[in-house]
Amino acid sequence: MTPHPSTSGKVALITGITGQDGSYLAELLLAKGYEVHGLARRVSAGATTHVDHLLADPYGGRAGLVLHEGDLTDSSRLVSLLSTIAPDEVYHLGAQSDVAASFAQPEAAADVTGLGTIRLLEAIRLIDLDVRLFHAASAQMFGDTPPPQHEDSPLRPRSPHALAKVTAYWAVRAAREIHGLHAVNGILFNHESPRRGQTFVTRRIARAAAGIALGRGRYVTLGNLDAVRDWGFAPEYVEGMWAMLQTDEPVDHVLATGTAHTVEDVARASFAHVGLDWTRHVRFDERLVRPAEVDVLVGDPSRAVRELGWRPRTFVPELTRILVDAELSLLAGPVSGMTSLAG
Repeated sequence: MTPHPSTSGKVALITGITGQDGSYLAELLLAKGYEVHGLARRVSAGATTHVDHLLADPYGGRAGLVLHEGDLTDSSRLVSLLSTIAPDEVYHLGAQSDVAASFAQPEAAADVTGLGTIRLLEAIRLIDLDVRLFHAASAQMFGDTPPPQHEDSPLRPRSPHALAKVTAYWAVRAAREIHGLHAVNGILFNHESPRRGQTFVTRRIARAAAGIALGRGRYVTLGNLDAVRDWGFAPEYVEGMWAMLQTDEPVDHVLATGTAHTVEDVARASFAHVGLDWTRHVRFDERLVRPAEVDVLVGDPSRAVRELGWRPRTFVPELTRILVDAELSLLAGPVSGMTSLAG
C-alpha cells in the first residue's frame, strides 16, 4: 500500500472531538495543514477543555478547530453537517466509551456506539459523499479469545460496550464491501494519556499515587488487579489512525504494543515512581468487578508495523511516569478534585 500523496488543504471531521483521542488527533491534523471540524454533544464551557487551545478565532485572527454541536443519535444533523463540511476524511471516534457504564446502560451503548455508526455511514451514503472514514473499533470486541489478538481473531464480546462496537465494526466492513466506501476499522487496544477520563483505571491509579504522595489521601479502591491489558500512549495511536487513511486500499489494522501488564503492575509502577509501596495504599472493592470480566487483551500489531510503518514507542514503565508526573503537576496547586481517593 502506498501513502496518500498530500495532506495540506484537506478537510477532516472528527466525531468525539472533545475526548482524549479526538483532541490529540485534532492537534496532529492541524499540524499537517488540515482544516479540522469536530462534532461534540456539548460545546459549552468546561466541556471542551482538551481542545480549547485549538479553537479557531471567531474574529478571523487564527485558523483552527471548528466545533459543531450535534449527536450521533440525530440522523438529520449528521446529514446536514456532512453536506455542509464536505470532508475528505472522517475520523469516527464518538462512542459510549465506558465499559463498566455500559452494563448499567446497555441501550445507550447500542444506540450511540452501534446505531450511531450506522447513522453516520448512512448519512455518507445518502448524500453520496466521496470520503475516507476511520472507525475506532475496540479490543474489547475480542472478549475471551486467546491472546495475542490480531485482525483475524474471533470476536467474542462480553459487555454491552463490546457488543455495540462489534455492531459498528461490521457496519463499517459492510459499507466497504457492499457500497465501496473507503472505510477502515482501527482495532485499538488500551491507550492512555493525561487526558484520559478520571474513571479509567490508569488515570485513577496515577491520580491516587500523586495525591497520596502530596498528603492528600490515603488509599485508592480498585477492582480486578489481575486483569491483563496491552497499554500504549494515546498520541502515538492517533498517528496510526491517520496512517490508515493514507493508503490506497482500505484495510483494518490492530494498533497495540504487543506487551502484557496487569492492573497490579500499573499500580506498583505508579506508586514506586513517587517512592511509595502500592500494597499499603490499594484496597480491593468487589463492587468494581464487572459482571463479565475480560481477563487478557494483548494485541499483535505486526500488520500495522509492516504495512503502515507504524510502531508504538511508549510502554508501561514510561507511560506510568508520564501519567503520575502529569497528576503531580495538576495537584500541585490548591487542594481540589480528589474525589477518587478514599479516606
